[in-house]
Amino acid sequence: MDALKQQPVKQQDSECNYNTDGYEGEGAEDGKSQDGSETLPYIDESPTMSPQLCVAQGPDGEPISPTPPEGLHEGDLGKGLEMKKLVLSGFLTSEEIYINQLEALQLPLRPLKATATTSQPVLTLQQIDTIFYKIQDILEIHKEFYDALSPSIQQWDEKVTVGHLFKKLASQLGVYKAFVDNYKIALETAEKCSQANIQFQKISENLKVKGPKDSKDCSTVSMEALLYKPIDRVTRSTLVLHDLLKHTPEDHPDFPLLQDALRISQNFLSSINEEIDPRRTAVTTPKGEARQLVKDGFLVEVSESSRKLRHVFLFTDLLLCAKMKKTAVGRHQQYECKWYIPLADLTFQTPDDSDPCPNIQVLPEHEIEEMKMKISVLKNEIQKEKKAPKGQSRVERLRKKMNEQESWLLLHSPTIPFRVHNKHGKTFLFLLSSDYERSEWRESIQKLQKKDLQVCILTTYELQVLTNSCVKLRTVHNIPVTGNKDDEESSGLYGFLHVIVHSAKGFKESANLYCTLEVDSFGYFVSKAKTRVFRDTAEPSWNEEFEIELEGSQYLRILCYEKCYDKSMLNKDDNEIVDKIMGKGQVQLDPQTVQSKNWQMDVIEMNGIKVEFSMKFTSRDLSLKRTPSKKQSGVFGVKISVVTKRERSKVPYIVRQCIEEVEKRGIDEVGIYRISGVATDIQALKLAFDTNTKDILMMLSDMDINAIAGTLKLYFRELPEPLLTDRLYPAFMEGIALSDPAAKENCMMHLLRSLPEPNIMTFLTLLDHLKRVAEKEPVNKMSLHNLATVFGPTLLRPSESESLKGQHIMSATDIWSHDVMGQVQVLLYYLQHPPISYAELKRNTLYFSTDV
Repeated sequence: MDALKQQPVKQQDSECNYNTDGYEGEGAEDGKSQDGSETLPYIDESPTMSPQLCVAQGPDGEPISPTPPEGLHEGDLGKGLEMKKLVLSGFLTSEEIYINQLEALQLPLRPLKATATTSQPVLTLQQIDTIFYKIQDILEIHKEFYDALSPSIQQWDEKVTVGHLFKKLASQLGVYKAFVDNYKIALETAEKCSQANIQFQKISENLKVKGPKDSKDCSTVSMEALLYKPIDRVTRSTLVLHDLLKHTPEDHPDFPLLQDALRISQNFLSSINEEIDPRRTAVTTPKGEARQLVKDGFLVEVSESSRKLRHVFLFTDLLLCAKMKKTAVGRHQQYECKWYIPLADLTFQTPDDSDPCPNIQVLPEHEIEEMKMKISVLKNEIQKEKKAPKGQSRVERLRKKMNEQESWLLLHSPTIPFRVHNKHGKTFLFLLSSDYERSEWRESIQKLQKKDLQVCILTTYELQVLTNSCVKLRTVHNIPVTGNKDDEESSGLYGFLHVIVHSAKGFKESANLYCTLEVDSFGYFVSKAKTRVFRDTAEPSWNEEFEIELEGSQYLRILCYEKCYDKSMLNKDDNEIVDKIMGKGQVQLDPQTVQSKNWQMDVIEMNGIKVEFSMKFTSRDLSLKRTPSKKQSGVFGVKISVVTKRERSKVPYIVRQCIEEVEKRGIDEVGIYRISGVATDIQALKLAFDTNTKDILMMLSDMDINAIAGTLKLYFRELPEPLLTDRLYPAFMEGIALSDPAAKENCMMHLLRSLPEPNIMTFLTLLDHLKRVAEKEPVNKMSLHNLATVFGPTLLRPSESESLKGQHIMSATDIWSHDVMGQVQVLLYYLQHPPISYAELKRNTLYFSTDV
């Protein structure tokens, strides 16, 4: 028990430890508790979740009630019965593997006991009893459970009951309690014995675990790993009980028994979980003097190779970097100065500066995307709770958690370096999310430096007074997270913004010119599109159209650059040539103006330059709305079965050709499938495929690779029915929500087998291609999660009847946000799965790729 009390047991939905009051995370070291002692190991055994020892929780951290949201209605009985069988079949397989693991752990027990009474014992009897404490009892409990459950699944129908078996299993958790209490000392004893006895060390590192009964496989596992299995098993059983209740009618005899079993299991888990309430120290804020402030804002600083959120203040004569001190509830906020640079001594590092670039921690993009998904789910929960009669207290808890997650996102998202250097001291590095923002800070500083500045050296007292004054002088009061906005403030637009960048005028001389487009989402700006370079002109005319995904966006920014081809201007921070910003500007995305079916023409004026553009917005629910097509010619908007039958092929020609071209010359392209192709090029390719143009191969070889990638995405989007079908959509959503990995595997493979043959073949072809793209992630920056985010909502989409079911509960945006998480997770599951063979799939083979 001591091991479990040292650190609160890890939850299913990992929480961010980032402290939004202090703006700087100060958690314990990995694998250590706050007192420095080692804690229980945790094992992640599933692509979508970590079944650690935990009580299942909702988004606000509250325990989930043992009662599922709603029972099955009579019409859903057949589907529920099938899902229940799939859950049980998967769990039975995992139970067999668990029994094999316990038997492997028991195997050395008899010979060790035999030597214990000899003159040269490997272990003493006391050591044996400590290490193998309660293993035999646990093994017997699960053998009895397995022998009782197996016949029930083999003779499955609606009359079969299993609730009594799970309730009996739960009632025997006292044995697990004794095992858990002894777990830490068992590990310590095994470790000491391994160090003292080479023979025991060999035994403990090479335990043989049999595979399933139909398999001849045998794996080698350490004793430490096997001793953890009972710890993990309690949670696994609890997760399965949640799944079983989801698919059991309330009037079925199993329902109350499963409820009882879940309640007992959750009470057991709660009894060994303790929350730690960290206390904060109180500080007071003295009044500060007024001083002229030019600009301030929150920036991420790289300090000692880790990211810190700072509040940066630009005064008329110096740049000051501060962090917010931790204060007790109700006390005034107070800043602590980290450093300052007089503007007279401040320079921007040039590419030939010799200071080494620090090792900047950059998280995989899929972790950033996963956090965005979690935030979207919390937003939906908050909207639902606001309408509930007594939901206000829960809303506050959800807001607090969302604030933590958004703060984490703001800290880990920026990657664009911005260095400031003190002539007489060191260099400081910030990371920004937007080149627009970097340019603003640079220009503001350079404008002040044109004045006759005197070097200012502050005394300790003067610095303290200035730092204290920042609380009153600041113009940016809160980090830009949803929790800091008023409810009346716009939540932004969700959907797709179509932008045509027409032309630009006002350049004084010819140059190589291009534009980039940025939009805000989750509190920061990201670059979404880039025009081609128009060479040697003072009046570029791009006329390029882009489709930009909006996630709560309120602004569109356009930056105009002069392309630099001089390799001596290579920036050592990001290894890219620095292009000069000629002008920049932004427009507010007013929902009333933008949500028109017609294009809206507009002009952004920037430094004497005028950029003409047009835009129109398509909401989420309309952007992926599929319109059944009666046409039989062409390929876009035509059923995939019609196309493959006409072509006498297993996979449509357009899919094969686009994949081949991307793999030939686009697999190393940064952002392939994420960066928008030029809309006019995509439409030209669409027409060519629809009319079966003879020059299609020539067009493909000459076309920009992002346009080809966009054409493939458009083909799947315009299918009259999603590739994974309307009929199976609810089942895919239920399957991916299963908590037990073995049950999930059973269900997900069963669903693939249920697809029509052209759909299976096309899906497996696309799956293999996307895996090959992700293998080049270090070059193209497209991980499996990124690709799942791009393709998931296109391949999997609820039918209109399914969408309408939830309209009375959630808005269209909420429905999309809720659904898209599942759609991404379904595709990600198959992408992370070992290669799936069509032949084996059709042979009804069950896959068990996850250690259970």
